Amino acid sequence: MSEITLNPEQIKEILKSAIVELIRDNREEVSEFLAEIIEDIAMERAIAEGETTDLVNRDSIFQLLKPKS
Repeated sequence: MSEITLNPEQIKEILKSAIVELIRDNREEVSEFLAEIIEDIAMERAIAEGETTDLVNRDSIFQLLKPKS
């Protein structure tokens, strides 16, 4: 059996092609995956921000949520 050797540039190009093909063939799944990542990051930031802000009482929240007439 003969051995195949690849230099780092060849490996990089093969990986790039594989990733592009994966994204192209699974566009919807990749989009959903990226959307989930973005949502997770946003939630993480919101939680971190919430931990550093002043507390608000329950009635104030419900006043904001009431529909305006």
